[in-house]
Parts: sequence; structure tokens; C-alpha cells
Amino acid sequence: VQLVESGGGLVQPGGSLRLSCQASGFTFANYGMLWVRQAPGKEQQWVSAINSGGENTRYPESVRGRFTISRDNAKLMLYLQMNSLKPEDTAVYYCAKLLGTTSYGVYNVQGQGTQVTVSS
Repeated sequence: VQLVESGGGLVQPGGSLRLSCQASGFTFANYGMLWVRQAPGKEQQWVSAINSGGENTRYPESVRGRFTISRDNAKLMLYLQMNSLKPEDTAVYYCAKLLGTTSYGVYNVQGQGTQVTVSS
């Protein structure tokens, strides 16, 4: 099982980034997925979740309306569109595989992460 994130970088406040996650080694369409982030000195925080089919998504209040999670099961890809970025969004972002098909529960695999820095 492997998850490889890409798309991070340096962006100014108010800007946008699109993160991608390439999955391999498991039946991607059978599992819900998460994006989580971790800033230096802080606990890991989930920022979006999606069920296996892509119909149901969830977001915490801190990113709702700014972030959009999506997936392409044919391409084994997970995405996170991030708009109106704020300095507090600075963190390493990871995609993670949930244990079941829904957007709830715990995850058992995460990628190596991609750095997102929001700064002027």
C-alpha cells in the first residue's frame, strides 16, 4: 500500500493550491480517504474526508467553504483544492486511507506528506 502526495508549495495569503495523492497497492475505490495536516508543534488535524464513491464529503469548521476534497477512482487519485489560504493553513499535508468505505473512522496508512506554506 502506497500513497504519494504532491502539489505543495509556497503561496501568498488568499491564494490557492491543489494537492494530489496517487494511491497504489490496494483497491482504492473500496476505501474512504482523508486529508490530514500537521503544523510544527501541533497535533495532527483532519481537514477533509470522502467516502469510497466520492458522494459524501466532510470538513471541519476551520476549512469548510475553502477546501474541497475529491477523488477519481479510475485514476486512483485523491485531490484537495485549497482556496483562500491563510497563514494558519501552513503545515505538512498527508493523504490517508480509512479502514472502511465511509468517510468516518480511523486510518491505517498515510503518505509521506507535502509541505504547504502560506506566507507573504
